[in-house]
Amino acid sequence: MNLFLPVLALVVTMATTAFILRSRFSTSIQDIPNERSLHTRPVPRTGGIALIMGVLAAWSLQSGMLTWWLLIPLCGLFAISILDDIYNLSVKKRFLAHAIAAALLLSGCGIVMHDNWWMSPLVFLFAIWMTNLYNFMDGSDGLAGGMALFGFGAYGIAAVLAQHEGLALSSFCISASALGFLFFNFHPARIFMGDAGSIPLGFLAAGLGVWGWQHGDWSVWFPLIIFSPFIVDATVTLFKRSLRGVRITEAHREHYYQRAIQMGVGHRNVALFEYVLMFIMGGIALFVRELDFPLVAFLVCAVIYAACMFPIDARWNNKERELV
Repeated sequence: MNLFLPVLALVVTMATTAFILRSRFSTSIQDIPNERSLHTRPVPRTGGIALIMGVLAAWSLQSGMLTWWLLIPLCGLFAISILDDIYNLSVKKRFLAHAIAAALLLSGCGIVMHDNWWMSPLVFLFAIWMTNLYNFMDGSDGLAGGMALFGFGAYGIAAVLAQHEGLALSSFCISASALGFLFFNFHPARIFMGDAGSIPLGFLAAGLGVWGWQHGDWSVWFPLIIFSPFIVDATVTLFKRSLRGVRITEAHREHYYQRAIQMGVGHRNVALFEYVLMFIMGGIALFVRELDFPLVAFLVCAVIYAACMFPIDARWNNKERELV
């Protein structure tokens, strides 16, 4: 396997991020703190441009291993997300772009042409959900970059075990780019990835997961377990908000990682704890990657998440009662 490509992705991301931070571009697109923010000073949100450029630079040399139904939607989402970072596009415009990307993924990967055609609606919704939830979870120093490092790293290891070199290299390039970005994004973050990074990464988490499943490299559950640190937090949080009648598209600070930071745990400790959780989930996923229904693994994951989330809920409720 040509490890030059992941190294190239790492170097390009780091060099581009350093250039952005030293240029006027770093002050043109900034994340300005508001009542929902977890940071207290303006921070450039252009790091995703460097991260995706690192991925694309490495992928451009990955001859014969790329697929149009990943590359075209990725570039489209990247461009739309840059515009969103600059102009704050409407929810309808963003959702339309996400739906088109999911449709291209679905049509290109061949699900509708095989025995698993009945999975088409689920894969379509999964791609849209992953694209958006990754953006929802990009709100703390080092969090989204860490999920990319561990998540796509696990994809790469599983692809190596399955002897799928193209998928392995594609995954390791993303993981390496995330590592390069983390040098500047770990607490205290000097730069955020913005939608230009989080939206494409969410799509790639779904796209590469479907690619590996269709190729027979892993079971359909494998991507869900790997990215469960994001999936569980975002899904449970938004489900609880919907029960209260709150719009799920409305910005907020109710995710579990956000509440932990607000309760004084801090960006650095939350990130380190999440890294441990990501590592554990990646290990579990790799161990059961070929099983059709790993019930014991699901139960273990459920216990782990319950042990993480219930104490945060209890402490948060006590905090609110004290303020009344």
